[in-house]
Order: sequence, then C-alpha cells, then structure tokens
Amino acid sequence: MTEIRTIGILGGGQLGRMLSVAASRLGLRCHIYEPGAAPAGDVAWRVTTALYEDEAALRAFAESVDVITYEFENVPTSALDLLESLRAIRPNRRALAVSQDRLTEKTFLNEIGLATAPFADVPDKAALPAAIDAIGRPSILKTRRMGYDGKGQVRIEDGPADWTGAPSVLEGFVNFSAEISVIIARGADGQVAAFDPGLNVHEGGILRTTTVPCGLPGKLTTDAVLIAARIANALDYVGVLGVELFVTPDGLIVNEIAPRVHNSGHWTQAGCVVDQFEQHIRAVAGLPLGDGKRHADVVMENLIGDDMARVPQLLTSHAVQLHLYGKGDARPGRKMGHVNRIVG
Repeated sequence: MTEIRTIGILGGGQLGRMLSVAASRLGLRCHIYEPGAAPAGDVAWRVTTALYEDEAALRAFAESVDVITYEFENVPTSALDLLESLRAIRPNRRALAVSQDRLTEKTFLNEIGLATAPFADVPDKAALPAAIDAIGRPSILKTRRMGYDGKGQVRIEDGPADWTGAPSVLEGFVNFSAEISVIIARGADGQVAAFDPGLNVHEGGILRTTTVPCGLPGKLTTDAVLIAARIANALDYVGVLGVELFVTPDGLIVNEIAPRVHNSGHWTQAGCVVDQFEQHIRAVAGLPLGDGKRHADVVMENLIGDDMARVPQLLTSHAVQLHLYGKGDARPGRKMGHVNRIVG
C-alpha cells in the first residue's frame, strides 16, 4: 500500500488534530511537533513539545517519522532546513516560501498569469505615503508575514495612515460580490482532485460560514477549480491546497493561498466520502487520492468564543455534525470548533 507508516505534523492545533484522526482511519500514525499547547495531542500517536530552535528535538522528531507535513505556514526557516535534510517535507519548501510572504505570494500569482488585487511593497513606514499614492484609498495594509484571521492588518481610508509595525504590502480594495474558496489536492504523481467551491462569509476578519454549493454559475466555478489546479501544478505541489478567490465583474481574482488543509474545507467532513483531511494524508503518504465528489449540501459554521454556549443545543439538533477542538478558554475571536449542517 505505502511504505509510509508515520507522518510528522508541524503544529498541534485543530487542523493537526483532524489530520491525525484521518490518518488513524487509514492505519497510519501521526507525531505532532508543537512548542505550546497541542489540541492535536489528544488524538495523536506521539507529541513532542519543544521550541523550533531546539535542534536535538527537531532531529529526534524527524528520525521518528517517514514524512513531514504541517498545519500552519509560519515555521522558522532554520527548523525547516534541518528537518528537510532528514526527511521529505510535503507540501514542498517552495509552497511554504510563497505562502509565508504576501509580497512573494502575489508576485508568484501574477507571474503565472493570475489576477490579484493591485499591491505595493511597503518595507517600512517611510515607504507608506508613496505606496498610498500608487494604490490609492481605500486600501488595506497587511504585514508580509505572520498575519491571519484579520491580524496584522490596517484599513487605510481618509486621514492619517497607521503603520503595522513590520514590513508590509498595501493592497487596493477589490469590488467583489462574493468570496469563494477551492480546496484542491495534488498527489506526487501529478493526480489532481478538487472539491466543490464554497461560498465564504467573514465577520471581523474571521471566517464565519462556508456554504456548498456556492450558488454561482457553473462556468465560474469551473474557472475557480482550473485556477487552483494551475497554482498546484506550478508549485509541483503534494497535499491539499486552499485557494481563496474574489468574484468580480471582470472575473476571478486570487485573494490568497494556504498550503495546507483549510478552514473553508471543513464542510467536506459531512459532504464527501473522502474529506480534505484524509485527502491530504493520502497525498503526503503516497496513496491514491480519493473521490472528492459532494453527496450533500452543507453549511459549515465556525464556533468562535462565546458560541460555545450553543453546544448543548447543537448536541440535540438534527442533521448537524459537531466538531469541538478540545481547547480551554473560549476567548473572543478564538476558534473553538465548528458545525456542519446538512441542508440538502
């Protein structure tokens, strides 16, 4: 079947948790490497709690697994250098390098012929006025690295412009009617399998719901899948890739890519026989990709902070699949779980 028996996962959050569960269904084991609290540790074969600067711990981790993947992008380069000298990393380092830096990401997308929002490099605060003159207002200033769920972002409208405090990219606002995302998988043999595009709704910079089907014309959804496939092939990608796109009057614009399983793909757990987590495990382990065909209409809703008060009611609801991440404090803005509602 496969020579790979143990998969190392960098990061121990909810994505690592669900990857570990998916791997166990295929008879595979997961070893989590996480410097802090690790919800994935509750369901994984093994957990290493150590800093990414701990070379001895990194080496021992790599030597205990057959292949390495990750559940978040911001792994230090020095740690990746050491790990890659010992085991294959899937998806590859190029995919990480592109997605870790918003300027690199947008440049790459333009180079392969894909449209993005207009953007300008803002290496320091002194460069911001010239960038605003070039891009205009309103616009949004985003840190080049480390930002997620609305963090590291500043809206620039009328009046003085705030600074993010780190090298950034200024993006022009896009006139879009909807945001959709495509979850696509690519195997080491080049086989590609895509899930149906989902319609995303954000609140406060955090994904609130993803609805499938997305309700958009078939030609547009086909174009979205083709865009995602172009990105995966250009990166010689292995694993699951998330691609967020804006629907505009002039066509689709790529917002960002995520080289991992993605929040907007959680609906696949209730809507497909092979979900995004199993698909990723299959790809990185060298197994054939599964059929991503949708068998049900689904609305995925994130449970954020105080939404946890709704859990007792959700437990008694019909056609609802509840996923809780085993986290402690339900702080504002913290993703505590999600719910998949089957609606058709």
